[in-house]
Amino acid sequence: MKKLFYILWGVAFILGSIGVAQRFMYGHELANYGSRVVWGLWVAMYIYFIGLSAGAFLLSSLVYVFKIKMFEKVGKLALITALVTLLCALLSIWFDLGHMWRAYEVITRPNLPHSMMAWMIWLYSAYFLLLIFETIYAFRIESGKDDEATKKKLEKRLRILATIGIPLAIAFHGGVGALFGVVAANPMWHSALTPIFFLVGAVASGSALFTLIFAFFWENKNSEYYHNMLKMLAKIVLVSVLFDLLLEWAELSIALWMGTPEHTQGYRQMLFGNYWFVFWIFHLLFGVVIPVWILAIKKNGLAIGWASFLVVFTFIGVRLNIVVPGLVAEKVHGQALAYIHPRLAYSYFPSMMEWLVGIFIVAFGIGLFYLGNRYFKLTKDTNSIKA
Repeated sequence: MKKLFYILWGVAFILGSIGVAQRFMYGHELANYGSRVVWGLWVAMYIYFIGLSAGAFLLSSLVYVFKIKMFEKVGKLALITALVTLLCALLSIWFDLGHMWRAYEVITRPNLPHSMMAWMIWLYSAYFLLLIFETIYAFRIESGKDDEATKKKLEKRLRILATIGIPLAIAFHGGVGALFGVVAANPMWHSALTPIFFLVGAVASGSALFTLIFAFFWENKNSEYYHNMLKMLAKIVLVSVLFDLLLEWAELSIALWMGTPEHTQGYRQMLFGNYWFVFWIFHLLFGVVIPVWILAIKKNGLAIGWASFLVVFTFIGVRLNIVVPGLVAEKVHGQALAYIHPRLAYSYFPSMMEWLVGIFIVAFGIGLFYLGNRYFKLTKDTNSIKA
């Protein structure tokens, strides 16, 4: 099984590297987004991975802030998961930038306080530094190399950082939602509910990713701790997925109930357009109905792991359904026919190069996590922190 995994990962990494080489050589020429549909797969992956990071980090706070004993053994695992997915998110949006090598100017020349994107980048930077220091403290405490007095100081610092991290994680991922929500020219995004929708989605997808990792990669699967922990994680995933579905229903039902064409066009594209199956089959059936049924009925680790995998895998469809339908809807009736050009089309499907770069980012994240788990033994039962 391991050999097959290595082979599949190697193939994905090589194919993905071809896409990355094409991105560096040809810029955006091989991408299928344009002047009308300005964002595509990579932006969807960016908000997808950001949500995974925020959700995993909030789980780590159960250890380092609230000191819940059951989660002590998986605190560092949650931190590393949050760190790896954050790097994947930043890599995704970096490939989408027109001037990749000038990305630092968002930090050095921000348009504060007026730019939501500038606020978001500053929050990312603070969150990234906090994650680094919190991870360092967690591993140092676990090493047992310090005396008791030093250890208590480190534990206090770790708890302070983790406490600061909770509102920070909420703020930065809510900021991603606000980045969409403040766009008044796009009625599908312009909603006060958008930041909340992003946050709940982060908890659902992030907790599902963590449950998936724990279910399949925790070494001592015969222990009582493994089964009790899985039951707890399954409840968290189940509740968060259902709450996310409730918010989705609220957003859709209110927008479609006698809504103006400007407000409903994006949602109608999502529900009944060319890619209707992304919502009804990929997201609703495989991402909600089947996982909810499994999590509510099944109690064994394998079933919970596969249910969590379905949530994580299909949640990219949720993010695509936020980004793309809001852009493919005409802002002015007849605009699509005013001038015909591939870059001015109100349609979008990712090109091969976009898919390959996306595969590279996923392979990159899996490789980082594998190395972290191999050298730091994140999934061993002895990995506990007495905070």
